[in-house]
Amino acid sequence: MLATLVLIVAGAYTALSVAADTPSYTGQSTELTRLDNGLLIQGGDLHSPDRYTSGFRLTAGFTPAGLPSLDLGAELSYRESDDVPFSGGRQMLIDTTSLGGSLIAGVRLGDVGLYAKSGLAGWEDETVTGNAATSDGGTTRVEGFGARWQFSRLISQIEYERFDDPTLSHLNLVTASVHMPF
Repeated sequence: MLATLVLIVAGAYTALSVAADTPSYTGQSTELTRLDNGLLIQGGDLHSPDRYTSGFRLTAGFTPAGLPSLDLGAELSYRESDDVPFSGGRQMLIDTTSLGGSLIAGVRLGDVGLYAKSGLAGWEDETVTGNAATSDGGTTRVEGFGARWQFSRLISQIEYERFDDPTLSHLNLVTASVHMPF
């Protein structure tokens, strides 16, 4: 459903879109390499505002030749969280580790980019303090969407990302940034 909506919007606004070198889903990631076939590989560190979580994110994506306003990509992310308060029926502190992958589709409308992502994350947790004596883990869905606006060199972005498991609720984030690379 979401991918269909992105394709409809991309088709309707192709004439208004300006093809740029920067995909709609690019945030503050560092460009690692750009291949001759147009594939762009980016990476960056992840840090949650509450300082429980750190990790990294790698993104590979391209813009199809016939659709200059459409961006397609894939994301790989690794996150480690230490001493996260969790009250799933009992108070405890847990450490979690997750490895996830998502597919990303975005559309550029002039200086504005809209994107959505959907994927899976495998995770494990370990109880640091509390009543649980065994580790737990599993697989959960990851969903997100965002918007990016670029005016000259000023870039602003807002993103929402949700993990569909209560143990990973500390990874659900709404982030916003404004930055000017130099």
